[in-house]
Amino acid sequence: MTETPTIFGLPAEKGRWGLVALGLVVNLCLGSIYAWSVFVAPLAAHFTATLGREVTAGEVLLPFSVFLAFFAIAMPLTGKYLERYGPRMVTIVGGLLTGLGWLLASTATSVEMLYIVYGVIGGLGVGIAYGAPVAVATRWFPDRRGLAVGLALLGFGFSAFVTANAAGALIAAYGVMATFRIFGIALIALLVLSALPLRFPPAGWRPAGWTPPAPGVGTAPVCECDRRAMLRTGTFYGLFACYFIGCLAGLAAISIAKPVGTELAGVDAGLATLLVGFFAVFNGLGRPAFGNLTDRISPQKTAMLTFALIAAASLLIWLVPGVPSYIVAFAVLWGCLGGWLAIAPTATASYFGTCDYPRCYGVVFLAYGAGAIAGPQLAGFVRTATGTYLGVFPLVAALAAAGFAVAWLLMRPPASVPASARVPGSVAEE
Repeated sequence: MTETPTIFGLPAEKGRWGLVALGLVVNLCLGSIYAWSVFVAPLAAHFTATLGREVTAGEVLLPFSVFLAFFAIAMPLTGKYLERYGPRMVTIVGGLLTGLGWLLASTATSVEMLYIVYGVIGGLGVGIAYGAPVAVATRWFPDRRGLAVGLALLGFGFSAFVTANAAGALIAAYGVMATFRIFGIALIALLVLSALPLRFPPAGWRPAGWTPPAPGVGTAPVCECDRRAMLRTGTFYGLFACYFIGCLAGLAAISIAKPVGTELAGVDAGLATLLVGFFAVFNGLGRPAFGNLTDRISPQKTAMLTFALIAAASLLIWLVPGVPSYIVAFAVLWGCLGGWLAIAPTATASYFGTCDYPRCYGVVFLAYGAGAIAGPQLAGFVRTATGTYLGVFPLVAALAAAGFAVAWLLMRPPASVPASARVPGSVAEE
């Protein structure tokens, strides 16, 4: 007989929502990277004073890029350890490294030192811990996977709204290096405590009254396969390409939100800063909103909807630059980025199952890393070549059209997986 688990003393069907809430807290801490823009000017001033030479904002932005790169690299390498040691231990290790990165940043005597202590150590920590709450949500919520994943990831997107304000107040009160130290201590405490209850359900557990859809119906997984088998399907390449385009568009928007507001829309600098926090709310809410849509209308149709919205928003600000179009377009672009961070993990579980999910999604997540590099670089190239960010938007609209076509052609459940590639005991073999 299948074990009937309890969570926080409650039946699993109710207690599992507490695990989602803990996942939200974990991601709120991990998403503090999105507050980096608040540190740029104070750090530039600090190092200019201590090093005796001018340190530009551009130099101080590089640790952010290093952080995102190591975040993306660590994700696919962590999957097997998540299966072996469980979400609690992996989150604790990632949380300790994340906090250590912030703590060591407070001792940095140069920008180059920040590349290592913040970018490499902190980025690895976030990459290690990030997949655990997602994997927990997918295992405990086979019936409402998209909504659960979206809610767990809400914290990462919403983090900038909380941590940026906290960082700004702390920097004003105690200085930038002391703020790194305070953040490091707080992150270690919150991440370790939030990790302690995290666990996977026992093998064979299903929510009461829920029966898996028949293979091949709707978006149900037609197989439970490993990473090697996933890589042999066209579905994987379609999902990867769509995820890349969705992240490229969103991360380009994040990287240029304030200068586009001041240069193209004519928004006051102070208001532009406030609007970045406003856009962060859409980034956070996009995760449960599009995650819920993924459950209801399929990953493929939800992906196509996001690309239609991205194209429309890009064309709006390109053709009618101004304050209203700027606010609407960037709210949509930030929201769609948040949406893709729920669509992609949900689609991975729906199309390829959950037996080897951490390693499978780790590979899919590389698309985020590629988008994190390509999006800001594309925006910077266009700005350098043309003297304005306006040319970014027709390019993003064209990429969104390509993404729509790829989603329509390839983002569908794989037809079959060779029997030799199936995970023993999987749905496909039951």
